[in-house]
Amino acid sequence: MLSKFIVLNPELRNRINSNVIANYSKLKFSLFLLPLLLLISIAVFLFSQDALSVKGYVIIQKDLFYYINSKYAQFPHIIYNLTQIGDAMIFMSLLSIFILYAPKLWESLLSASIVSALLSSVLKKLFLIPRPAAFYDANTFVILGKKLVGHTSLPSGHSITIFTVLTVLLFAFMPKKRSSKIIWNLLIISIGLLLVFTRVGVGAHHPLDTINGAIIGYVSGLIGIFISRKYKIWEWVNHIKYYPIFILLLSVCSEIVINKINDENLFIYYITLLSLIISIIKISYVYIKSIKK
Repeated sequence: MLSKFIVLNPELRNRINSNVIANYSKLKFSLFLLPLLLLISIAVFLFSQDALSVKGYVIIQKDLFYYINSKYAQFPHIIYNLTQIGDAMIFMSLLSIFILYAPKLWESLLSASIVSALLSSVLKKLFLIPRPAAFYDANTFVILGKKLVGHTSLPSGHSITIFTVLTVLLFAFMPKKRSSKIIWNLLIISIGLLLVFTRVGVGAHHPLDTINGAIIGYVSGLIGIFISRKYKIWEWVNHIKYYPIFILLLSVCSEIVINKINDENLFIYYITLLSLIISIIKISYVYIKSIKK
């Protein structure tokens, strides 16, 4: 029973990875038009409301911020667990098994993560929007976790991470049937919006911070896919001889997650740790089996 669990099915692996490659090969640059139009629409809306200043940007979202914060705060434990998925290490750890079954997905994910991290860092320093707790009275809304008071609210880094990863997944496993495509798109977008708005629920961001972050994350995901499609930067991910690198990295991630469990004891961390352990076992088994041949 245990051997069936840890053995890698080559046919299944090849089929999944081939489908991912085929799906990515169909993507066109016109996919960048939608996020561009959305960002322009947001800018035009803010301009029409005289809200392009820092103060105007924050004030115009006040009512919506308090509304979302109060609604999400009714489920504090669930929301606080879900918002941790916006941590790149957590989300990518949850997907670590795809190192084996869909290395092409991970090639795109690595490039996309670098792009998203750069965009997040640059844009936060560019806009310098105050966090809700740095603008409003922190006693007037719910804050879950650490109170953030810096001027790094726009865009939401967690939201960028969430939609970066979801975009890579969205196109990797896009169904062939039109009806299934619609359902798949709606499912991914709904999950994404649910997750990004947890950043408002925990009192860390304004609503537009998360929306803009989601759009930037989508763009980052697409860029990552196009980079992996054209360049062979991460092709080594597909080679078994480099598996020890992943085993080491996943082991380090496991230690970090264990420390997080000791600090906060959240359910999402246990799921993450389980995912990491399963991946380490399966990757180790495949690697050991390969060197014995």
